[in-house]
Amino acid sequence: MEPRVSIITLGVADLRRSFEFYTGLGFSSSKTPEDGIIFFKTGGVCLALYPLEALAEDVSPDWAKSKQGFSGVTLAHNTRTKEEVDAVLSLIQTLGGKVEKPAQDVFWGGYSGYFSDPDGHLWEVAYGDCWEFNPDGSLVID
Repeated sequence: MEPRVSIITLGVADLRRSFEFYTGLGFSSSKTPEDGIIFFKTGGVCLALYPLEALAEDVSPDWAKSKQGFSGVTLAHNTRTKEEVDAVLSLIQTLGGKVEKPAQDVFWGGYSGYFSDPDGHLWEVAYGDCWEFNPDGSLVID
């Protein structure tokens, strides 16, 4: 297997609500909720939205029943400035998301906060002055 992530799919309760949330954040897609799945183009990895129950059924009919609580998974959006972290977290509240942890200086020397989308998927928004970005906006990983 090549070490690559191609698509991250989030199971969502309301495809239209989640579509509006993510498009409000600036994500773009040629799909609409009427297509039954949304693919957002990002810098390197595709973010997909799919109805939660259909996704659970695709994995196994019993999957949703066996998973409850914190999944141990967070997504991250890295910014070029501290101010961008604050701007994203402010926008989240206007789109129906919830700031779970306000932005603050953190133990590793950066600045970050967390939000959850309308389905509870956790995102960290973080800035680190040591980070570099590729021309496509993806993080340089050595």
